[in-house]
Amino acid sequence: MRLYGVTGWKNAGKTGLMERLVAEMVARGFSVSTVKHAHHSFDVDHPGRDSYRHRAAGAGEVLLASRHRVALMRELRGQAEPALADLLAMLAPCDLVLVEGYKRDSHPKVEAFRAGTGNPLIAPGDPTIRAVASDVALDLDRPVFDLNDTRAIADFILAEVGL
Repeated sequence: MRLYGVTGWKNAGKTGLMERLVAEMVARGFSVSTVKHAHHSFDVDHPGRDSYRHRAAGAGEVLLASRHRVALMRELRGQAEPALADLLAMLAPCDLVLVEGYKRDSHPKVEAFRAGTGNPLIAPGDPTIRAVASDVALDLDRPVFDLNDTRAIADFILAEVGL
């Protein structure tokens, strides 16, 4: 499975970059899946809905299906968060999986960086970051792209994974 990450600190532009990369790569004919790490509790369900009620009653997994999509919700109920490798094993085959977050995992990544956030660059101390997408010019030992140059970033990632 080909895998590439987009990482960076909060408000660095990761999600926007992910969205643009998915659209660009799909437009080129590649099948792309994504994995997004959240550092907080989240819910894709709403109180009062049938599936929410199933989970609230204690179901360990709830599979919600329609003719448009399928969603599987798994309650961890105190178990450890699954490793990225375990999550990837759940995905259907595709050309590329783009991963948002998981900055400490060993897969190759592009760092999204916005100078205005005041956060330091991660890249200098992390060899898994192969390039930086930035809103300011940077002098680094790896490629630096304009944060909004989606085509060039996509070209770089696709070349890195051999597509």
